[in-house]
Amino acid sequence: MTEKTKSQKTEKNKIIDAYINHILETGNEPASVFKFTKELKMQEAAFYDHFSNFESIKKAVWARVYEATLANLESQEVYKSYSTREKLLGFYFTWVEELKSRRSYLLAVYGDTAFKDKNFPTELKEFKRSFKDFVNELILEGKETEEIAERPYLSDRYDEALWLQVLFLFRFWLKDDSPAFEKTDAAIEKSVNLAFDLMGKSAVDSFVDFAKFLFQSR
Repeated sequence: MTEKTKSQKTEKNKIIDAYINHILETGNEPASVFKFTKELKMQEAAFYDHFSNFESIKKAVWARVYEATLANLESQEVYKSYSTREKLLGFYFTWVEELKSRRSYLLAVYGDTAFKDKNFPTELKEFKRSFKDFVNELILEGKETEEIAERPYLSDRYDEALWLQVLFLFRFWLKDDSPAFEKTDAAIEKSVNLAFDLMGKSAVDSFVDFAKFLFQSR
């Protein structure tokens, strides 16, 4: 990484941190990019070197959370030996730990609405895409190990179902007032177990396979 790149990264992080602090201290977005950069003693043009608007900073916050979650998981040697179910559990538990360090900010931005608005927050689109890329790899792995069943039409929607699970867990965590967020931990475990029970091979699948075997063996 060159000195110029390091400087740009430092400046970008400075803007993100300042934005988060502004939200925490005032409860509102800055009135304008001009006022925001003036408070930072930064040229307005420098802001636009990194972000097009405040919404793009919100995207960067979610990117930080996702990247930190993956980096944490990948640094754990034991993670590679996990089953598909355990890897998803590991992701969620690690993700929530990353969310905790930004809880005040997230509550300030999403606490009142918790995505009840019909318009889905656009700043989550990149996070959604990254998450679905991640779980699609897990789904492929799960199919290879037969933890996840291949089902016509349904299999292609598993990633969307798991994305809805992410939103459910985020909403649940925002409202969780239990010590150390114990209820969220339980919600993660129970919802992941349910998801894998539904995606896994069920008694119906076994019956269909057996029926096919009997038909083909006539």
